[in-house]
Amino acid sequence: MMRCRACHEDMNYLFVSLGSSPLANVYLTQNQLHHEEHFYPLDVYLCDHCFLVQLPEFESPEIIFDGYVYFSSYSDSWLNHAREYVSKMIDRFGIGKEHFVVEIGSNDGYLLQFFVKQGIPILGIEPALTVAKAAQEKGIPTQTSFFGRPCAEQLSREGKKADLLLGNNVLAHVPDLNGFVEGLRILLAPKGVITMEFPHLLRLMEGTQFDTIYHEHFSYFSFLTVEKLFSNHGLIIFDVEELKTHGGSLRIYARHRLDDTKPVMNTVRQLREHEVHRGLADVEHYLEFGEKVKAAKRDLLDFLIRAKKGGKSIVGYGAPAKGNTLLNYCGIRTDFIDYTVDRNPHKQGRFLPGSHIPIKAPEEIPKTKPDYVLILPWNLADEITEQMSMIRNWDGKFVIPIPEPRVL
Repeated sequence: MMRCRACHEDMNYLFVSLGSSPLANVYLTQNQLHHEEHFYPLDVYLCDHCFLVQLPEFESPEIIFDGYVYFSSYSDSWLNHAREYVSKMIDRFGIGKEHFVVEIGSNDGYLLQFFVKQGIPILGIEPALTVAKAAQEKGIPTQTSFFGRPCAEQLSREGKKADLLLGNNVLAHVPDLNGFVEGLRILLAPKGVITMEFPHLLRLMEGTQFDTIYHEHFSYFSFLTVEKLFSNHGLIIFDVEELKTHGGSLRIYARHRLDDTKPVMNTVRQLREHEVHRGLADVEHYLEFGEKVKAAKRDLLDFLIRAKKGGKSIVGYGAPAKGNTLLNYCGIRTDFIDYTVDRNPHKQGRFLPGSHIPIKAPEEIPKTKPDYVLILPWNLADEITEQMSMIRNWDGKFVIPIPEPRVL
């Protein structure tokens, strides 16, 4: 019996089963194609006590982030999102040169660089050596470690309390949720602010975004769940924003319980009530998701089969982790997709895990002139269709795969 990583109660409900899948961010070399590849169950469970949706920990974060090659700076829209965030924090909370900003999961310095340009002291905490090195080479002070209570206590002893403590798409990557949130409390200055961004479980369910599930993500959060989690560690969420990033995300704002300088906004009550109204406090509502996922798989395969029978050529755009869940769950290999492309040179020349689809540079697409380009990072569809608009020159079309295939 699996126990919930947030409240430690037994879990009795399967949210969805996506079969078996390799680690989604392990891109293969030519030589590795002939070696054994490890697959792990991709079964997701629901806690009916705190409504946390979660995966068992089949591999440690140390294994998952070894050789990590996801670099945030390769997405123009994500860089713009980071730039806008920094401007907003400076304006709203008066963050300036006398303050200290800490980002957990700081990747290649994509966000902290904008604080540095304003002369604001910062520190990045990033466990993946590859991307941390890239940040350090940009002049972004970066500590290579996993964040949790021990890390927070060490920084606190050094007098490094954070006036702004942030993490974008990091909360889902944490197996020890309570240790992580307790670390946030320890590191936060008495009047400081925490912001965390993460994909919204409500949007995942409503959009049948099953491809955002992979072993690197241990947990999937509703606002109801994250509010309880933070409250259990003396942290009060005083504001929340709904964002368009990653198919629909939340940005929460938290403070110490004893900090009375930041009143709780109406947005908190409104979202809490909205989630209850949408069924996120009802076990039966969660149990409908698995059938929606099966239908999405059938629809995508039906489109691809009809396209190939019609003599159409199909390639992919992007080599994101979510694309690997989609391809492996649906059983899509090079019999459907000739290759995929990615702007990240660290992925080019390698192969997708499981499907073994080759990854090439984007310049390959105008050479082969495919009929369809399947956009695997569909959350970046606007950016990609603009960058690759030349496919219209040969009447090529883009395809968004979920919740059902949509031709652009």
